[in-house]
Amino acid sequence: MQRRFLGRLATTTLAALVLGFGLPARAADEAPDGLILRLSTEVLDAVRADKSIKTGDIDKIMVLVDKTIMPNVNFKRMTAAAVGPGWRQASAPQQQRLQEEFKTLLVRTYAGALSQVSDQTITIKPLRAAPEDKDVLVRTEVRGRGDPVQLDYRLEKTPGVGAGWKIYNLNVLGVWLVDTYRTQFAQEINAKGVDGLIATLAARNLSNANKR
Repeated sequence: MQRRFLGRLATTTLAALVLGFGLPARAADEAPDGLILRLSTEVLDAVRADKSIKTGDIDKIMVLVDKTIMPNVNFKRMTAAAVGPGWRQASAPQQQRLQEEFKTLLVRTYAGALSQVSDQTITIKPLRAAPEDKDVLVRTEVRGRGDPVQLDYRLEKTPGVGAGWKIYNLNVLGVWLVDTYRTQFAQEINAKGVDGLIATLAARNLSNANKR
């Protein structure tokens, strides 16, 4: 039962990373729920059309992540939240390495789940937010084979250059992505320090790469 749940969580998380973190926002004033719906629809079509992405081509997935996903994510905030208090102990170069290794970990861990993207559709639930809110929760439901899957996004409104809504956390089947990693990362930092966490992430990424 637990293995089945974790497999489904992995599949849906990768789908979330691809479906929700899709293409750059067209306008800074685009509503957060409208952004998620548009990206989900457009990227679903793109994934279905590219067989190499569906079969787990890491190079192609990395290009997708860097060019189309990252502009819509506050990945620094996401990484900092996952690392926890240890983030403030890290130097600027260490923080950069943590972001790089964490991104690689997410992509490599869930790359195989892309082959599961087929007939899914996204339903956006009513947005419970005021016009002046700068931090919102967009709740969605993924429908396809099997039972519907709850998939929620936390977004923040960013000012200045590149202004618009940015995703910084997501909830898959009731589990927040950042929280899932925070406990693991805290244990590594407590035992080996920030450099120890970086080394552990790098080793895990290398192991994942060698399995392919």
